[in-house]
Amino acid sequence: MTNVLSIGRGKRASDPAAASRRSARTARPPWQEPPSTVGQAAKGLTLTGVVGVVLVPLWIIVLTSLSTPGAVNRAGGLVIWPDGLTLESYRQMLDNPTVITALLVSLGITGVGTAVSMVVSVLCAYGLSRSRSFGHRFILLLLVVTMFVSGGLIPSFLVVTGLGGYDQWWALILPGAVSVFNILVLRAFYSETSGELIDAARMDGAGDWRILWSVVLPTSRAVTAVIALFYGVGYWNSFFNVMLYMPTDSQKWPLQYVLLTYVNRGNGLPGSVNSGFGSTHAQTAPLSLQMAVVVLTLVPLVMVYPFVQKHLRTGMLTGAIKG
Repeated sequence: MTNVLSIGRGKRASDPAAASRRSARTARPPWQEPPSTVGQAAKGLTLTGVVGVVLVPLWIIVLTSLSTPGAVNRAGGLVIWPDGLTLESYRQMLDNPTVITALLVSLGITGVGTAVSMVVSVLCAYGLSRSRSFGHRFILLLLVVTMFVSGGLIPSFLVVTGLGGYDQWWALILPGAVSVFNILVLRAFYSETSGELIDAARMDGAGDWRILWSVVLPTSRAVTAVIALFYGVGYWNSFFNVMLYMPTDSQKWPLQYVLLTYVNRGNGLPGSVNSGFGSTHAQTAPLSLQMAVVVLTLVPLVMVYPFVQKHLRTGMLTGAIKG
């Protein structure tokens, strides 16, 4: 009997199928294994390449904006290495009333538009996250449909102009004030808010407004900051609505449309000392002045991003689908 049992155990131990099943149960997923030296080196090279792709064009733009006309001529265009630096391009740009007005318009549109979009998105997302709210499933379905089906550009233009939006400030904000994707992200986060906290607030006599302000928003600062960043960047970079609804009045143009008109298209800048980007100046190269305007469009985002960066990872990963 002992020999039979030992033979049986020997067969089970030598069974390759059983061994593979046991190893499959004990093996860890590949992403949980410690990285190899080759993998670490590949990651480092990849990240270095990505950083280079981002920083090298930024370096060239900033350096060209600070270069003298002689340095730009010697480089044959964009400057890669420092060769005679000056702030004359920035002085001339900031002395131009058109650029300053466009900067103020962009700041105003970004601030007001972000506030309007956040109020609408937060209220809509909170209402859709409450399972007992009236008609939330039907409204959610309608919102999702608009992500794939839209009326098109011409119907949107006819609606806005029919409501008197042509050459009006609100035409640059309200047509794109709501993003269904951002609402869905907020809704997913609000749906995971602790039910015990909400029930405790209701027992204390708090209504929906109080719960939203005192319970939901304080526990969702990360996702709120990220969505506000998305809206702010969208408004700051927007120029297409200006082409549709405000193409003639340069005093109402935001900075991005000034950049498109006077840098990309090469038209003259009204009020400029050198009569535009297309002409020459004794102390400022036209290309340096163009790059100075490009830098001006980047500065506000670079200043705001560090304050939001700490919330970016948490806001995007929390509430996401996990496998």
